[in-house]
Amino acid sequence: MTSRCGFAAIVGAPNAGKSTLLNRLTGAKLSIVSPKAQTTRFRVLGILVRGESQILLVDTPGIFAPRRRLDRAMVAAAWTGAQDADLSLLLVDAKSGVTEAVRAIAGKLGEAKRRVWLVLNKVDLVPPARLLPMTASLTSLAAFEETFMVSALTGDGLKRMLDTLAAAMPEGPHLYPDDDLTDLPDRLLAAEIVREQIFLQTHEEVPYSATVETENWQERKDGSVRIEATVYVSRAGHKAILIGEKGARIKSIGARARADLAGLLDRPVHLFLNVKERAGWDEEGARLRAIGLDDAPQG
Repeated sequence: MTSRCGFAAIVGAPNAGKSTLLNRLTGAKLSIVSPKAQTTRFRVLGILVRGESQILLVDTPGIFAPRRRLDRAMVAAAWTGAQDADLSLLLVDAKSGVTEAVRAIAGKLGEAKRRVWLVLNKVDLVPPARLLPMTASLTSLAAFEETFMVSALTGDGLKRMLDTLAAAMPEGPHLYPDDDLTDLPDRLLAAEIVREQIFLQTHEEVPYSATVETENWQERKDGSVRIEATVYVSRAGHKAILIGEKGARIKSIGARARADLAGLLDRPVHLFLNVKERAGWDEEGARLRAIGLDDAPQG
């Protein structure tokens, strides 16, 4: 049997279901998920072995019109992920349909003349009659090698897509140990799990104004780990919301994040959170690099 290995970047507009798809395909919670758009901020690698093929799935931030330096870095990370991959999967929310944002992304992928597949997601929520016109509209913008209709949430259609992906990977040796799930450092994973709870437990602009950095990681003799993380927010009002009355909100965020981390790391976790106001953190190159983003130039 021929050994194969390659990168497949999952790209699309915010809330298309990219992180849900990565987690479903790898069978692990590698990329954080929330009902809110623009949750993912940097590329996340998922390592999947199917037969003799190692498929390196790259979950990218949603592509949107950037305003802040953080936004520009996120969008740059998405396009870099697509450019560096052996092929790209354009994931489209079939329920939302072919929006202007989706058309713009498809057009740019078409202009790049690189290998790209079309994946219509959430097809379980859409009448079948709507899917073919949607496909036709998008294939006029890019030369998709393959088209798949799937549900990342239920798993429908994913077996055929994975089998086709495995066969499409270039011949070559596996780049990672087959039992690895990701190359994401544990410190960054811990920060992301805390940030996921901020998205799930706060509302409006608060999650978007927050970033999390793991400040200290201490391995303990009993096999547990002590993690200290700082949540930076842009405004004093957001700090108050995150802390909550008598510290109730930050305690709840910490408790749920700690439980998730214990499951992911398969050991006891002692998690300590601190909240600090830092106006303009989303324009600081050092903060962007700390959360796994290459600093995007201003302008």
